[in-house]
Amino acid sequence: MTTSRTGGPSAVSADGSRLPSLTGMRFIASLMVFVCHAAVYGIFNDKDLGAALVTYVSKLGFVGVGFFFILSGFVLTWSARDTDRPLTFWRRRLAKIFPNHLVTWAAGLLLMTWIGGYAATVSNTVPSFFLIQAWFPVEDVFFGTNGPSWSLAAELLFYLSFPWLVRWVRAIPAQRLWTWAGILFAGVVLVALASQLLPSDPEMPYYPISWYQYWFVYCLPLTRLLEFALGIVMARIVQTGRWIPLSLGGALLTLIPGYALTVWLPDAYGIVAPTVIPLALVVAAGAAADVKGTSSPFRGRTMVRLGELSFAFYMVHMLVMWYGPMGRVPGRTWDTLPALGMIALTFALTTAAAWLLYRFVEVPAVRRFSNTRKRPQPAPAAPDRSLTDVAG
Repeated sequence: MTTSRTGGPSAVSADGSRLPSLTGMRFIASLMVFVCHAAVYGIFNDKDLGAALVTYVSKLGFVGVGFFFILSGFVLTWSARDTDRPLTFWRRRLAKIFPNHLVTWAAGLLLMTWIGGYAATVSNTVPSFFLIQAWFPVEDVFFGTNGPSWSLAAELLFYLSFPWLVRWVRAIPAQRLWTWAGILFAGVVLVALASQLLPSDPEMPYYPISWYQYWFVYCLPLTRLLEFALGIVMARIVQTGRWIPLSLGGALLTLIPGYALTVWLPDAYGIVAPTVIPLALVVAAGAAADVKGTSSPFRGRTMVRLGELSFAFYMVHMLVMWYGPMGRVPGRTWDTLPALGMIALTFALTTAAAWLLYRFVEVPAVRRFSNTRKRPQPAPAAPDRSLTDVAG
């Protein structure tokens, strides 16, 4: 697997084609998560507006996280090589995520005890440090010192399973890949159905669903593995020439009915399932657009630069919300325009903090730890003409 200068998958296939549109899309996905959390923060004096934001805007976070999980499987498959070894692959992935995580975990611990006035306990610090918090249906454990890091627990499972998952998907005949995409989507629906067997109490504060159902459908790494596997399958569909004639614009339009279902479907059925197919289509269509050179609004220099900041942005945004100007006085509200100003200020501070984390932690750590030092190689032997003539 090739890596970019930042150490993450550079989205380069065996034929050398890069996928800058998918990098640009990453920032839009992280922005969706930011807007979701701002919508449910409760800073508007206008209660009707606040309720409308919770109903119609807060679900954007579901879409953003789902995009990242599908994208992860797609990009890792796109950039994979037959010569990849699991240990080398795992080292590169850990070098990408752990430095940012450790810095934001430490910052969260400091801010939680110093500004937030919360007591640091084993349950709200240790599991999140080792990125195993998402396996526990306990809120104090799950949110830890930096709530967004729960998704990294899912990513760890994805990385550990990828060498075997990609081998399995590569063994699927090309004509059956779309069938397997449908099977994986059916699995996502079955997860929502199975969640109905879990306790109905306690309820989530912002969604009409119990905490246990929410955790099982949205947070448990094992259930989110289905979307990661779908990303792998979609990459193989594009690589094997089985992609349908759907433009990136057409794929983006499928998100409209998908999001409408996210808003209107009851409890667990509206969290993940409605946008799984649209997001899979968007990721694949974005890759196909880059390979073919067709137009894409996400390929520009600014979008790609913002996309490179997306992981750092995601990791710091809740810390800035909780402990920055917007959350400095818990429970404080503003009129509509000042509240929007606070959200804009929080976004600016988050972007600045993300740039610092990216520039001084993520990039240096990846450069230092993602690649092994190359040993001197002996001079190549003269080619065997009997082989080169046959192989070309």
